[in-house]
Amino acid sequence: MNINLTLIAQAISFALFILFTVKFVWPPLMKAIEERQKHIADGLAAGEQGKRDLEASGRLSAEETVKARARAAEIIAQAEKRGLQMIEEAKNSAKAEGERLLAGAQSEIQQEVSSAKEILREQVAALAVSGAEKILRREVNAQAHAELLAQLKREL
Repeated sequence: MNINLTLIAQAISFALFILFTVKFVWPPLMKAIEERQKHIADGLAAGEQGKRDLEASGRLSAEETVKARARAAEIIAQAEKRGLQMIEEAKNSAKAEGERLLAGAQSEIQQEVSSAKEILREQVAALAVSGAEKILRREVNAQAHAELLAQLKREL
């Protein structure tokens, strides 16, 4: 066998092998590689998008936390203000109640003073009649002199 013929046959079979590989094996491999590259690129893009979403969520969460704290502070301030209003209302109510009780007590005292004056007038009138009776040494008719006694009570 001739070495040249063997070499040419090997070159032709190698060329056929390359042609077969380029025609039938290479396209599915390239397609698989491209799909894999696309899948990896999509995964990286999704990862980047997830990272951006996470950062946006973190910022949004921080903003919402700030808003919630501000709202909580506002609610606390309103509660404190309402508490102070309630205390002030209770003070005013207690003051009004105290003034009402004081007015009632003063009215009651005035009634008792008037009652005591009336009793005192009656006792003075009785003493006056008794004194007049002793002076005149005779009994004065209280019924006959009722008008005079009433005038005496008014004067006292």
